[in-house]
Amino acid sequence: MEPSEESVSAWSCKQVALWLQAQGFGQYVDLLCAEHRLDGPSLLALTEADLRGPPLGLTVLGDIKRLTIALHRLQRQNQAQLEELGLRPSDSLPAGLPISPGGAGAEWSCDRADRRCNGSERLCNGTELRLRSSDRSGYKSGAALCHTHSNGRCRQHLAGRLDPEVWKTVISCIYVFFVFGFTSFVMVIVHERVPDMRTYPPLPDIFLDSVPRIPWAFAMAEACGVILCYMLLLILLLHKHRSILFRRLCSLMGTVFLLRCCTMFVTSLSVPGQHLKCASETYGDSWGKIQRALAIWSGFGMTLTGVQTCGDYMFSGHTVVITLLNFFVTEYTPRTWNLIHTISWVLNLFGIFFILAAHEHYSIDVFIAFYITTRLFLYYHTLANTRAYQHSRRARIWFPMFSFFECNVNGPVPNQYNWPFDKPAFMKTLIG
Repeated sequence: MEPSEESVSAWSCKQVALWLQAQGFGQYVDLLCAEHRLDGPSLLALTEADLRGPPLGLTVLGDIKRLTIALHRLQRQNQAQLEELGLRPSDSLPAGLPISPGGAGAEWSCDRADRRCNGSERLCNGTELRLRSSDRSGYKSGAALCHTHSNGRCRQHLAGRLDPEVWKTVISCIYVFFVFGFTSFVMVIVHERVPDMRTYPPLPDIFLDSVPRIPWAFAMAEACGVILCYMLLLILLLHKHRSILFRRLCSLMGTVFLLRCCTMFVTSLSVPGQHLKCASETYGDSWGKIQRALAIWSGFGMTLTGVQTCGDYMFSGHTVVITLLNFFVTEYTPRTWNLIHTISWVLNLFGIFFILAAHEHYSIDVFIAFYITTRLFLYYHTLANTRAYQHSRRARIWFPMFSFFECNVNGPVPNQYNWPFDKPAFMKTLIG
């Protein structure tokens, strides 16, 4: 027997009991209605956390899930009453979420969020309800509700929908541009301290001593980097979560180059080849140094743009850029795009070979650059994909920038694509 069709917020305990019986939960009528006096407003405010925790303490998982789904359906049908009661709309699932508990092509999973709330010892009994498509292509937008910890308080947000947080992306752009400018200035300082080639000849190097120099190789290395850059720009343009990708690219690029500033400033290696016309050069006053740094910064430090630098050997900035671009291309494209991945890796490896073949860097410069870049990329993404670590105190202490940029990114970023413009219409339909 269904309760009367009046407003749910006006239901009495008896009408709530009728609703529970109609939904097939008659065994809980005494517990919810007689013992805990659950009426209409309290029914609308009921959550899965309430069902699991004291004083209710339901233990049958199937009943908890089915009752939660029924409550979400009821809350969704009465969102106006939820707002009148002062409950946020985000406390219920989005209106477009399918509720069928056994629907084909869908799988429900629940992850308990173990975050402490309001400084007390009580754990936030939030749960995460995710709808995954049967082809494992990623989470559907708006299909997850989860409780996370933020500044000592428990708050809810949609885990299946990734917030682009453009303002954080702007901050990451400012960060990387500042680091590039600082790197350019350090390169000017390093150029003043280049060891005299007559006193400090090139160091022994197995690769450089064994492979003859190819004059045009360094230009080819930069050409490989330019092609990878265009590939990544196309991916960023079409990727649905382009803001998150670009933010990660800027933060990683800036961090690696900041480390490079320290290594090349601390230790000045001798010039790796006699063909390099490098000598200590003094730029006079501070304004002269700034002008030279601006010239390096505006030319991206590339010989293709006419920039010639000396002394910045530990470690190779060209290897960093080429490797990082390759890893972003392969990470943020589907695993089935084997041709794109093969091209990207070929460009990466040939770019490294051309850097060495040009005798522009020692082998150790390239090896260290490749190792640091790949490890930092893998560590960053491993931590970003581990939700339990993102909000931990250790992450905020040891990796403050990572914690700041990734605190609201829940899990791996799915490789979904869409056309960012309204026209042409056929592209929007074709890509999504």
